[in-house]
Amino acid sequence: MRVCILGSGLSSLALAKSLVNQKIYVDVLFSKKFYSANKTRTIGISKSNLQFFNEKIINIEKIVYKLNQIEIYSDNLKKEKLINFGNNHDHLFSIVKNYKLKEIIEKNLFSNRYFKKINHKKKINYLSDYDLIFNSDYNHPITKKYFSKKIEKKYNSVAYTTILKHEKISNNIAVQIFTQNGPLAFLPISDFETSIVYSINNHLKDKNVIHDLIKNHNFKYNLKKINKIDSFDLKGLSLRSYFHKNILAFGDLIHRVHPLAGQGFNMTIRDIKILNEIIQNKIDLGLPLDTALNDEFEKNQKHRNFIFSSGIDLIHEFFNLERKSNNDFLSKSIQYLNRNSNIKNFFTTIADKGVLF
Repeated sequence: MRVCILGSGLSSLALAKSLVNQKIYVDVLFSKKFYSANKTRTIGISKSNLQFFNEKIINIEKIVYKLNQIEIYSDNLKKEKLINFGNNHDHLFSIVKNYKLKEIIEKNLFSNRYFKKINHKKKINYLSDYDLIFNSDYNHPITKKYFSKKIEKKYNSVAYTTILKHEKISNNIAVQIFTQNGPLAFLPISDFETSIVYSINNHLKDKNVIHDLIKNHNFKYNLKKINKIDSFDLKGLSLRSYFHKNILAFGDLIHRVHPLAGQGFNMTIRDIKILNEIIQNKIDLGLPLDTALNDEFEKNQKHRNFIFSSGIDLIHEFFNLERKSNNDFLSKSIQYLNRNSNIKNFFTTIADKGVLF
C-alpha cells in the first residue's frame, strides 16, 4: 500500500506521520515553492487533540506550553472581562511554535522506512502510481483542475504575528481582546515569552503603529522586546467537494478559518483522527484503501467542518458588528452568559472536540 501527499506543510507532515504509523508507505511531494521557517507563528492545540496527537502521531509534550484559562475582553468595555473559560486545576489547551512542531515531525519521518521525500519535478501518474493521493498543495495544478469550487470569504484583514519578550511571570492564561482594529490574542508560550496574533481590519504597513497598538492593549506584561513582525492575508474557505476519484483534498485546502479562535490546525487534527479510524477499519476488514475511503471521509467530515467554520465566522461577525456600531450592548450580553456554567461548558466542549453530531 503506497500513497502520495502533495505539499510539505505542517498538515501534510502530520498526516504523513499518522499514515506511516499505520505501516502505510507514504511519498511526500515537497512543494515547488520554498517557504522559510516563520519563527513568529504559533499553533493552539486543544486538550483532546493533544492527547490524540501524542498517542497516534508523535509525542510533543516537550515542546508544548499548557494553558489553563482563556479570558475575553472588548475595547467597548475597557478592561472589564467579558467571559473566561477554564480553571487553574487542569489545562484547557496548549500552544506550540509552528517551526518546532514541523522540525520534530520531519526529523522522525526522515528516519522512517515507510516514508520517502520526492522532488516536485518528478513526473507522477496520479491515477496508477498510487492507491490514494492526498492534496494539501494550494498551488498544485491538480488543485486548480479538480478543487476550484469553493465558498470563499475575504475578511479584508491582515494577521500580524510576533513574539513578546517580557519579565518572568506566571503565564498560563491566554487573553483575547476584541479591539477597534480587530481581534488581538496574547498566547503564552513560556513564563517570559508570549505569542501575538493581531488581525487588523486595515492593512497597516507601518510596523511602528502595530507596535504601539500592541503596547496600548498590553495590561499584563513588563515588556523587554517585541520581535520582528510577520503578516499574512486572511481568508475563509470551505471546499464544495473534498475528492476527485482517488485524490482527496486535505488541510487548509478544504477549510480555512479566521485565527481568532485558534482552531485552524485543530480542525486538521480532527480530520486526521477520522481518516485514521476509517483506514484502520478497512485494514481490519481486509478492504482496499481506494476512492471509497475518500467518499466515506467526506460524508463524515464535510458537514461538521462547515458547521464549525460557520460558527467561527459568526463569532467574527458578532464582534465586527459591535466594533462598527460602537455599542457595548453585545459585550454586556456576553458578560451575562459568563454566569451560566452550562453554556460555558458547551462552548468549551465544542472548542475541544469539534462538532460531535
